[in-house]
Amino acid sequence: MTDFKRTQSLFSLPAGVIYLDGNSLGPLPATVTARVQRMMTEEWGELLIRGWNSAGWMVQPRRIGDRIGRLIGAPDGTVVVGDTLSIKVYQALASALALNPSRRVVLSDSGNFPSDLYMAEGLLKTLDRGHELKVVAPEEVEAAIDDTIAVTMLTEVDYRTGRLHDMAALTRKAHDAGALAIWDLAHSAGAIPVDVSGAKADFAVGCTYKYLNAGPGAPAFIYVAPKHAETARPALSGWMGHQSPFAFDLDYRPGEGIERMRVGTPPVIAMAALDAALDVWDGVSMDDVRKASITLGDLFIREVEARCPELTLASPRDGSQRGSQVSFRHDEGYAIMQALIARGVIGDFRAPDALRFGFTPLYIGEAEVRAAVDVLADILANRRWDTAEYRKRALVT
Repeated sequence: MTDFKRTQSLFSLPAGVIYLDGNSLGPLPATVTARVQRMMTEEWGELLIRGWNSAGWMVQPRRIGDRIGRLIGAPDGTVVVGDTLSIKVYQALASALALNPSRRVVLSDSGNFPSDLYMAEGLLKTLDRGHELKVVAPEEVEAAIDDTIAVTMLTEVDYRTGRLHDMAALTRKAHDAGALAIWDLAHSAGAIPVDVSGAKADFAVGCTYKYLNAGPGAPAFIYVAPKHAETARPALSGWMGHQSPFAFDLDYRPGEGIERMRVGTPPVIAMAALDAALDVWDGVSMDDVRKASITLGDLFIREVEARCPELTLASPRDGSQRGSQVSFRHDEGYAIMQALIARGVIGDFRAPDALRFGFTPLYIGEAEVRAAVDVLADILANRRWDTAEYRKRALVT
């Protein structure tokens, strides 16, 4: 059994704050500061450029990739870390299209994160080969998979509502139709049990600054199924993805297996933070995390619906059908969320009207959920959100 009292002690959270936004940015694990400081003083400071070899900076992307792989059901040697999630989406989609050259349709859904769709649109325009990005409603994805589809590109957990796709079933349907399957795990990795191998996903990508708590702008990861490891053609042939970077060849030769999905120089400081953040998962069962997060989400829904009738549930009521987040709708959702944040209950807002709350049992328990609803109920009952200050939109919502 996972000891959630122990995991709560592993995070540095401000006093008086109930943090329900780990689905957007995870809080600071207590050991990260010292680990980054040590990297900067003992590694960068003392070793200088020797750190690439002596401190293992060059192999960080693969080594840390294996640590993430254990959280998403990927075997060692199939995950690499580096660059941003948008870049990893681009790589995965370009590689998948090259593996299925006779087809021209990429299928996604309207619950996908816009950045994924932007990257797909840009790639297809650049290819200029008559490809089409087909976007359907989330509940229409399965019916839309047919023999015209080259690639399905889906986010497992809808960023707005938390609606959960069935990765195994949709991947199987894609394969039966002759398509490849890419999964974005941005709202899955560290939130729910994931098994990319069991689901037979072709590619998977994800970020590390949400449930993996690696900090703002932390590097992303990409998974390539072993059957594609030596044939996937990287669209971005960066120096670090070369078979022999320090041979300084003028012609590109892709690295072996997952190494070819490296692009730029590893962000070593950020990698140190990620490495330390992953220590939180030692001794943690994802099944326990999943069970606890459903319990917290269910409690939140019951309490909000009983005490805040002005809000409308936007997430699936059945906990098994959603990720580790719950959203409610209100026409004044932005102002309500600002009033909550001012009172120390931190969630976030997603246009046009969604108040979004994440439930991470590593540092949130039932007491925090009940206390958050107390504040929310007071704000709504007394219209404390109805001020010019709370209506003023910030750059980040």
